[in-house]
This record gives sequence, C-alpha cells and structure tokens, in this order.
Amino acid sequence: MIDLDQYSTRHPYLGFDAPRERVLRITMSRPDRLNAADHNMHGDLASVWRTIDEDEAVSAVILRGSGRAFSSGGDLDLVEDIANDFAVRSRLWKEARDLVYNVINCSKPIVSAMHGPAVGAGLVAGLLADISIAARSARIIDGHTRLGVAAGDHAAIVWPLLCGMAKAKYHLLLCEPVDGAEAERIGLVSLCVEDDELEERSLQIADRLVAGAPSAIRWTKYALNNWLRMAGPTFDTSLALEFLGFTGPEVREGLASLREKRPADYDPSSPL
Repeated sequence: MIDLDQYSTRHPYLGFDAPRERVLRITMSRPDRLNAADHNMHGDLASVWRTIDEDEAVSAVILRGSGRAFSSGGDLDLVEDIANDFAVRSRLWKEARDLVYNVINCSKPIVSAMHGPAVGAGLVAGLLADISIAARSARIIDGHTRLGVAAGDHAAIVWPLLCGMAKAKYHLLLCEPVDGAEAERIGLVSLCVEDDELEERSLQIADRLVAGAPSAIRWTKYALNNWLRMAGPTFDTSLALEFLGFTGPEVREGLASLREKRPADYDPSSPL
C-alpha cells in the first residue's frame, strides 16, 4: 500500500492520492492561480520524482492539475524574484535542472493528463512524461521568449525529438499555442482525448502499466530515455541561457507587459 502520508509530509505543496492499487496520482492545486508554480510548488515538482523512484509500493504515476488548468506556468512573483535575487536565481536554476533530470531518471512510468492551460514547470513534467495525454481543451504554450528569456526549462531537450526541429522552432520562437488535437497530430503528445474522458483514460493506461512486466517496462523507459540523456548538453546550454536572460533588460519588459496585460515593447537592437 502506498504511504500517502510520506508524500504529503515530504512534498506538502502537491496533492496525492492512490486511485488504484500501486498507482500514485499527483495533483497540482493552486486554483486561484490556475496551478501556477510558486517557490514551494516548484521545489516539490523537482524533488518528488526521487521519492517515487525509491518507493517500492508505486508502479505507475499520474500527474494532473486541478480545476480549469493543468498548469498556467511560473508565478509572476516567482519570476520577479528570479530576476532580482542571485540566491533565488541559483536555487531555481538547480531546481529547474533537477526537475528535468529527475523525471527522466525516475524508473517508474509517468502518465500526464493535461487539460486547459499547460505552461511552465508543470508542462516540463507533462511533456517529459512517458505517456502524455492531452484533452482537446489543452492549450500547450512555451512562453519563455514572450517573457524575454530563452526557452530553457525543457524545450530544447524534448520538443525537437517529439515534433521535429521545424515545428519546435515555430512554436518556441513565436510562443505559438498548441491545442490537444494539434499536439497529437504533430507528435508532441501521445494521445488526445475528449475532456470528459481524460481522467478515466489516464487511469486505464496506469492500470495497464501496473499490470505489465515491471522490469521490462522500467528498463525500456531507461533505454529510450538515453535519447534525452544524449541531449543533455543541449538542455544544459538552454537552461544556462534562460537564467542568463533573467539578469537582462528583456525579462523586465516581458514581466511588466504581462502584469499590465499589454504587448511587450522590446528593443530590436541587441549586442549579440
């Protein structure tokens, strides 16, 4: 039996339940902010995968969001803190790195169930999940360049592999949103389902993973994720450039424009 108290104690800013035997379900729940990751949730999203990896009672994981969204991205107060404080920037860089590598290295298969806005730290785990399911209502956006920083927290490591370089550049350079059906069409997600089928489909897939040969499934995941490990230097570069951007002027204009709900007015000249 899964010890839910262990998870609630070690990762208190995420919700946990066990809807099936050996299935752990994680719920991102900040309904007032559409599940945007603040300091606390960001840290828990990075570290929870190590706990899962070590838990012999867990055979499959489901990640979902509560209410109207999967995850609406980084909390703007968190973004401002990253830009203003070197200590915060250093800590968040490490957490962002650990989130990607901990999901990749978690031995247990992960199913993501995405609906509504899917952005930011939640989207990292959502697209790196072993089986990603998007509802038709899903609106997947990598908004880094709109904010004024490089697309670093997962995009460079996985988008080109999933949907090809041409589509990856189109969506990442322009912050062009992708709905559930289009995400399935271009290979960004495993499946697209109707919104009212999302929860049940994720449970069905988790059940099949639990019923499968555990070593065979985990070793297959490990081998396939070597494609992502080979892209590790690309990811590390993109993450470093993202956090370098947090020290510059573009993120301040991006943040101000988002707070003021207006188009950003970036200086077209650049020293690069």
